[in-house]
Amino acid sequence: MTERTDHIEIPDRYRYAVIPHIMVDDAAAAIGFYQRAFGAREDFRIDAPGGGILHAEITIGRSALMLGDASVDEAEAASFAAPAALGGGTSVTLHVFVPDVDSLAERAEAAGAEILQPPKDMFHGDRTVILKDPSGHIWVFLTHVEDVSQEELRRRLATAG
Repeated sequence: MTERTDHIEIPDRYRYAVIPHIMVDDAAAAIGFYQRAFGAREDFRIDAPGGGILHAEITIGRSALMLGDASVDEAEAASFAAPAALGGGTSVTLHVFVPDVDSLAERAEAAGAEILQPPKDMFHGDRTVILKDPSGHIWVFLTHVEDVSQEELRRRLATAG
């Protein structure tokens, strides 16, 4: 049994969030893409003994993301799969607020992202782009442009079409 250590704090980057942990077929390439496309910073990585990346963490804006190679033995033992292994689909969409969604969309597309919805102002008060990364993960990047009350949100939804 592990001794409880009440004096150890949860690191700030994990304190107030559910941290997504995605699996990809080539984590090193994915990290490179996220750096070029989203301005990500690689915080650390654990290389797998037989090659590949067992676990890595990056930061995009102020958001932490964990990732690793789906083909690493340890990942396979836990049944982790990349979108390609699921027929190209994913059940998770990753949302990140950024200061300038338009420039991020341009940079991401130039780096190889597929733009699914170009940047546009949305009824909920955010300028939004939806894209798919080369690993098959869906991302929604948003820039907050206005506060929208619940009443106004309902009105906008009722008249959208």
